[in-house]
Amino acid sequence: MSVHQSTHLKRITTHILQEMKKRKEKISMLTAYDFSMAGIVDAAGIDMILVGDSASNVMAGHETTLPITLDQMIYHATSVVRAVERALVVVDIPFGSYQGNSSEALRSAIRIMKESGAHAVKVEGGEEIKESVIRILSAGVPVMGHLGLTPQSIYKFGTYTVRAKAKDEAKKLLADAKVLEECGCFALVLEKIPASLAKEVASAVSIPVIGIGAGPDVDGQVLVLHDMLGITQEFQPRFLRQYADIRNTMLKAVGDYIKDVKSEDFPNQEESY
Repeated sequence: MSVHQSTHLKRITTHILQEMKKRKEKISMLTAYDFSMAGIVDAAGIDMILVGDSASNVMAGHETTLPITLDQMIYHATSVVRAVERALVVVDIPFGSYQGNSSEALRSAIRIMKESGAHAVKVEGGEEIKESVIRILSAGVPVMGHLGLTPQSIYKFGTYTVRAKAKDEAKKLLADAKVLEECGCFALVLEKIPASLAKEVASAVSIPVIGIGAGPDVDGQVLVLHDMLGITQEFQPRFLRQYADIRNTMLKAVGDYIKDVKSEDFPNQEESY
């Protein structure tokens, strides 16, 4: 899809995503955290943009997603929303801003929606956060769920390996997916689980299921933008397809600039006033 074409398409809504699932049209989703990158991703024709708490890793350099704050997520979301004309913008509610306290969950979601202009929020967990999900939905805020590998719970799991391979965990994940659907979530992310289980979940619920490391038999896919563009190259999980090598392109460009400055080749006469 060209940039010219994408600007003439109507804005993606939760209803359109539901229709896409019904007609078996795959849903595309990527992360973005700033105005410039979000504008490029939106112009390319992406369906959804996730302002992920992965900003904690790729933008701030933290080891996990846990340190990022609600204020920082709102800052990133506001920057993204300013650039977007078509995509549905979903924002992660960060760790500590919704778990265990439905009133705080509602306050966090409302702040994100009011201050950033985003279209929906995303939360990690199933039955254990049901009360928070219901409370957020009661205010008319669309909620996307997230099951499987949930990075905000990394210290509980102790590892980033594939989740729900054991029968009891797989059974709970399927039950949690149904709980989130019954609560009213408009979509669900499944991260790093067996493809066969992801297929079962996608068939068992009527809401769109977006996979990351969850195989092909779901309703759409999401990747972290910096990973798929090759900006961050130390992270190479099995599920990642790298579509560009931007890091080395940038290294060469900056190196060429330094060389030209040192040799007094830049700026030349045509580049001077």
